[in-house]
Amino acid sequence: MKVVERSMLHRGRVFTLVREKVLLSNGSAVDLDLIRHPGAAAMVPLTQDHSLILIRQYRHAVGDFLWEIPAGTLNPSEKPLECAKRELIEEIGYSAARWEKLGEIIPVPGYSDERIHIFLATELDPARQNLDPDEILDVHQIPLEKAFEMIEDGAIQDSKTISSLFLARTWLEKNQ
Repeated sequence: MKVVERSMLHRGRVFTLVREKVLLSNGSAVDLDLIRHPGAAAMVPLTQDHSLILIRQYRHAVGDFLWEIPAGTLNPSEKPLECAKRELIEEIGYSAARWEKLGEIIPVPGYSDERIHIFLATELDPARQNLDPDEILDVHQIPLEKAFEMIEDGAIQDSKTISSLFLARTWLEKNQ
């Protein structure tokens, strides 16, 4: 694969939309519209009694509220764990004393290079929530097993949340 031409179509607040002409290994040339994203961090915050702290956040792109784990976009030159710590406080009003990296996911590789770094956050302490002006959300504490029931019945549809909860369950089974 070889990029033979690139043009920026739009530079937004969070991501850039580009068009790349790519020469494929079979000799074909294709135009691809791609979202270039700085990356993100997402957290599975668990209380001492294994309750999960979820947010129910309005997402304009789907026109509805979604159940999600807290997450946020990396700032320029910010490390994923730094982002995770910042976003945990900002979105749900908790800090965590213990952090475990669970993995990384690429949610939509067909048209975006976004990579989400997933962390388990435990030993939580209350902190001052500090939402961004565009964040409309409610914070909920839900037993972890109830969250898996919510996945099964379709109440949780967000891909990063589903992936992260399964990564967390696997980590917890191996380490506790």
